[in-house]
Amino acid sequence: MRKSGKKLVSAVMAAAMALSLAGCGSKPADTTTAAEVSSEAESKAEETDAAETEGTGESQQADIVVIGAGGAGMTAAIQAVQDGATDVVVLEKMPITGGNTTRSTGGLNASGTKYQEAEGIEDSVELFVEDTMKGGKELNDKELVTVMAENSAAAVDWVNEIGGDLSVVGMFGGASVKRIHRPTDTSAVGPMLVKALNAKMAELNIPVLLETTAKEILVNDEGAVCGVTAEDKDGREMTIECTAVVLATGGFGANAAMVEEYKPDLAGFGTTNHAGATGDGITMAKAVDAAFVDMDQIQTHPTVNPDTQTMYTEGVRGNGAILVNKEGRRFVNELETRDVVSAAILEQTDGQCYMIFDQAVRDSLAAIESYVKAGIVTEADTPEELGEAIGVDGAALAETLKTYAGYQAAGKDEEFGRESMELPLDQPKYYAALCAPAIHHTMGGVKINTSCEVLKEDGSAIPGLFAAGEVTGGVHGANRLGGNAVTDIVVFGRIAGSGAESYVMANGGNTEAEITASDDTAAAAPEVQGSFKDGVYEGTGKGNNGDITVEVTVEGGSITAITLKEHGETEGIYEAAEKGVIAEIIKTQNTEVDAVSGATNTSNGIMEAVANALAEAK
Repeated sequence: MRKSGKKLVSAVMAAAMALSLAGCGSKPADTTTAAEVSSEAESKAEETDAAETEGTGESQQADIVVIGAGGAGMTAAIQAVQDGATDVVVLEKMPITGGNTTRSTGGLNASGTKYQEAEGIEDSVELFVEDTMKGGKELNDKELVTVMAENSAAAVDWVNEIGGDLSVVGMFGGASVKRIHRPTDTSAVGPMLVKALNAKMAELNIPVLLETTAKEILVNDEGAVCGVTAEDKDGREMTIECTAVVLATGGFGANAAMVEEYKPDLAGFGTTNHAGATGDGITMAKAVDAAFVDMDQIQTHPTVNPDTQTMYTEGVRGNGAILVNKEGRRFVNELETRDVVSAAILEQTDGQCYMIFDQAVRDSLAAIESYVKAGIVTEADTPEELGEAIGVDGAALAETLKTYAGYQAAGKDEEFGRESMELPLDQPKYYAALCAPAIHHTMGGVKINTSCEVLKEDGSAIPGLFAAGEVTGGVHGANRLGGNAVTDIVVFGRIAGSGAESYVMANGGNTEAEITASDDTAAAAPEVQGSFKDGVYEGTGKGNNGDITVEVTVEGGSITAITLKEHGETEGIYEAAEKGVIAEIIKTQNTEVDAVSGATNTSNGIMEAVANALAEAK
C-alpha cells in the first residue's frame, strides 16, 4: 500500500477530504466502480491539488479501520496493536466513545476464573455453553458460544490487565451458578470498562475520529476489502484506503423502523439503547453481500423505568429483589430469562410492575445509588407505607414480602420455583422501582465464523472484513443472557482485532500511521464579550443521575472557566457533555447551547447549573 506522506489529525478535521478510490479497485456491487471513475479522477487531479488551499484534501490510508468505538471496536483496536499493528484508526459517529457498552450495568460472564475458584464456585465451559444455548432456545451457533465460553476467563484477565476491575462474582438470570464478574464496588460494569478502554487507547496512541460516520465499505474487483468512505459532522466526505476493516457498529435497537421491520409486534416500544444504535453496520454489510442470521430475534429488557428509559441492572434481582404487580403480588420467578420475565410483566395491569427490595439489597449493590439519585426509586419505612406511596395495596404488599421471607427461610419458593433467594427482604427501609420492558438487544446481525470473518450466503469469507459485538448474529440465539454481551464484545473483539492484524501481515504487512492521535486540550476562550459581574459563582442543575453543581468564574465581564464540582453522572458519558457544553458556553457567553448527542440530560443539567450560578452575576 503506497503512502501519501500526509497526516490527518484525529481530533480536528481541518480540511475536507476529496473522495478518491485510487488503488482501491471498486466500490460495493451496487455503486460505481473505480475503473468507471478513474479517468474522471485523473482529469480532476490538478483541481484537487489546487483545492487543498480551499478546504479539500487527498484520500488517506490505514492498515486497519475499525468502524465503531464501543466496547467491541475499542477492544479490537487495542488487541490489534497489542499484536503488533502499527496503523489502526477508529471511526465513531457519536461525539463520545462507548456506545451501548457505557450503558451496560451487569457484568461479564466467565467460567473457570480464579475469582470463582476463590469462592468455591464450580463452573465449566460446558455448563456455560449449556446455559447459553438453553437461554437462546438452542437457536445459537454452538461453535460461537463455545469459543465465547472457552475464552471468557481470559477476557476477565485481559480487562483487569488493561486497567479494569472485574473481581466480584454474582448471580444473574439464566445462569446455573454464580458467573457474572463485576467491579469490586459492585457498580455498573459499562462505565468502568469504557474508562479502561479509553485509557488504553490513549496509552497506545490509537486515533479515534469522533463525529465521523462510516458510509460504505469498499471492496476491490476480487471482492476484498480495500477502504471505507466516511463523512464528518459538517458533511465533508473522506476515503480511508485500508487492508482490513473491523465492523463494530453495534445493533439497531434505537432504529424503531428497522426494529419494526424485523419484529412488527415491538412497534411503539421504548429502548434502552443509545442514540447511535441505528443499524448502520447492517446497511453497510448488505452492500457487500454479507449474510445475516436471526434478524428477527430482538430482546426486551424486563426492568426498565418507563418514564426515563433507565435500565435497572439484573444485579438488583440477582441480589434479592422481587417483582410485584400493581396489586402487590408476585407473578414470576424473577431470575427467569429476560424474555420470560418481559412477557410476564406485559400480562400485568398496565404492562408494568414494581421491583421491590430492602435496605440489605441496597447496601449490597452500589449501582442502586444512581437510581436513587435519579429520583426513580420510592422509599418507605414499612411495606404498608411503601404500598401507599406507589399506589399499591399496602396490606397485600406486606403479605407478599412476609410470604417470600418464609420461602427464603425454608429454601424453597413454593409459588414460582426461584432457586436463588439471597435475602429475606425484611430490613427497613423498603424500596420500589417502576418497571416495564423495553427494546434492549438485537441478537441478529452479520454472520461470522469463529475467526470473526464476515461470511457470504455461500459460506465464504469476505476477505479483510471482520466483525464483533452486537452487529453480529449467532452468539445469543433467541434470547441473550444477562452478562453475555460484555463477554461477547471482549472475546470476539479480541479475536477480530487479532484476525485483522494477521490478515494485514499476510497481505503486505504493517505500515507507518498516517492518521495520528492528537491531544486537543486547548482551553476554550470567549469569542464574544460577556456582560456579567466579575466573581466566582456556584449553581446547581438536574442531571441524569441527580444534581450537578458547577463553579463559574467571570473575569472582565466574561465567563472564563466552568468546573463541575459535584455530580453523579455516568463516567464515559458525562465527559463529552462537560467538554463540549462548557466550551460552547464560554465561547458564546450563553447558557443556551446545543446539547451533546448521547449525553442530553447531562448537557441540560450543566446548562441549568451554569444559568443558576450566573443569576447572581447579572
